[in-house]
Amino acid sequence: MKKKLLWLFLFIVVLVITYFVVCNKWASKSKDRAKTVQVSKGEIVEKALAVGNIEPLEEIDVKSKMSGVVKKLFIDDGHYVHKGDPLLEIQPEPTPLELAEATRNVEMTKIQMENLQKEMNRAGDLNKKGLLSTQEFEKATKDFQEARLRFTIAQEKLALIETGKITINKKNIETIIRSPIDGYVLGKAVHVGDPVVPLTSYQAGTSLMKIADMSRLIFRGTVDEIDVGKLKEGLPAEIQIGALPDVEIKGKVTKISLEATKRENATVFLVEINILKTNGSTLRAGYSANAHIIISKKEDVLLLPERVIYFKDDSVFVHLPGEKGTLRVRVIQVGLSDAINTEIVSGLKENEEVLEKPEREIK
Repeated sequence: MKKKLLWLFLFIVVLVITYFVVCNKWASKSKDRAKTVQVSKGEIVEKALAVGNIEPLEEIDVKSKMSGVVKKLFIDDGHYVHKGDPLLEIQPEPTPLELAEATRNVEMTKIQMENLQKEMNRAGDLNKKGLLSTQEFEKATKDFQEARLRFTIAQEKLALIETGKITINKKNIETIIRSPIDGYVLGKAVHVGDPVVPLTSYQAGTSLMKIADMSRLIFRGTVDEIDVGKLKEGLPAEIQIGALPDVEIKGKVTKISLEATKRENATVFLVEINILKTNGSTLRAGYSANAHIIISKKEDVLLLPERVIYFKDDSVFVHLPGEKGTLRVRVIQVGLSDAINTEIVSGLKENEEVLEKPEREIK
């Protein structure tokens, strides 16, 4: 009985050892068996990536040509306004020196005008009596008219400083700032009581608010110098917005900058893409987005993963499995590439198998 148990035990041990030996040989053969990839047909698209933002095509930075403080705000952020609608009112806040100078200027020009008027009247009487030439009378009349004009200007300046409202040639000049376009108020930069510096030829002036026509949006971003040579106006683009991951926006390239820009040690070129279709989504100014500009597109062509293709000097080739574990080199001609797959122009047929590149061991 003991001998039988011993023989049974030995038989089981032999079976276990045989099993592990066979498994190791199978695993070794599987490891040594080269992996292959089949040539297949499909679609390939060559794209260029642009990184940027969604911006309005027309955006106005509203400013005032009159100094003072904000007296009243008629609208708030996000409101839609029409051209000519009131936005805010500026109350003039002249300094004591400005007010005193304007007041005294009115008094001085009034005195000058009255004196020249008397001289003109005397010149008129003398001219009628033949004691003064017509030329001298005309000069006196001209001097009076110029003095009257200076008096009017001084009055208008004082009225603007005090009230901010005057009428010149039936045109009302007021301190109410109105919208220059139809659009949405993206944001106001001032509040009631804030000082306002006027816009002049020598200074930029205080930014009051921004208004934009949100019905006309564009993508504005940058493209790497490697891709810009392939671009041209009119190319279609697919825009992906970070805040709307499931929405794909269609667009068309409308502008490519001729001058490079440096961004983080990289040379890039500015591009603009006109947004054509939003697929019913509401876009907001400032959304960050990526635009995939379609340079070229081919359908039903032979494709092969780019990872199995070898590039050396001017040659392009692949490795094909040969007999008894050997390999064959096949020179091929390639076309478009999307950095994952490459178009095979010649040298291979559909369903042919190409060897994968050997895996590198990490030491």
